[in-house]
Amino acid sequence: MSPTGSRAPGEAVTAWRPERVPGIAEVLHARFVRHRYPVHAHSTWTVLIVDDGAVRYDLDRRTHGTEEAPVTLLPPGVAHDGRAAGGSGFRKRVLYLDPAALDPGGSARGGPVGAAVDRPGIADPVLRRRLDELHRALVVPGEELHAESRLALVAERLTRHLDPVAETGPALSADLADRLRDLLDTRLADGVTLAEAGRLLHAHPGHLVRAFSRRFGLPPHRYLDARRVERARSLLLGGTPPAAAAAAVGFHDQAHLHRRFVRLVGVTPGRYARSGPATR
Repeated sequence: MSPTGSRAPGEAVTAWRPERVPGIAEVLHARFVRHRYPVHAHSTWTVLIVDDGAVRYDLDRRTHGTEEAPVTLLPPGVAHDGRAAGGSGFRKRVLYLDPAALDPGGSARGGPVGAAVDRPGIADPVLRRRLDELHRALVVPGEELHAESRLALVAERLTRHLDPVAETGPALSADLADRLRDLLDTRLADGVTLAEAGRLLHAHPGHLVRAFSRRFGLPPHRYLDARRVERARSLLLGGTPPAAAAAAVGFHDQAHLHRRFVRLVGVTPGRYARSGPATR
């Protein structure tokens, strides 16, 4: 749903394209009170969660409301509108996904698109939580691999809702997880996207995340964070300044290193570097 017209007091829009997260055409966070979306259609899938208030909308000439389910999925190419369900408005977060993300076959009306037209509301608290995690990752610089991991799991869960009898994918492979770990280790500083890892290892990104998590007890992005912090610890104790250490191990910037370091080690990088015994 793309906003049009002037904004009322308290209304706000933040939109961006996460260039390094393949599959997401646009992210939109918005607060609206009186704005009404005219009838329109998107070329993308629209995945909507509402954090406050509710949205009423007509999809394919049938009326729905976001209060029916915590996640709303609107298919590409199908007309819809939108307006606040109450006088206080609503606050929403939206992902616009490339058509192939949920319908590799090409958006046939009788396939996933038809299923979304019939059932746009998805009553799935786990999916709602994963979408929240994905949105939180998307607003933080340097969290692209985290966002890719969340997106892969979101796309898999959405696909199962669109086609409950779809194959869940091949059995989880310990060998595949080991090969992904080796790839992450060799690309510690440069990093690797899940899309690229999928091409190199001939596996779907969602399968990579699940196989890795099953094998090692944490998702790929958490593993990479820990390895980078481990390397940064060594550099810091050797006298490398925190900003230089962040760049050397592949963090987006010093603030990114700071967040991950405190989370894993419990102290700031600077304090860690100065924590050795005093010399006389």
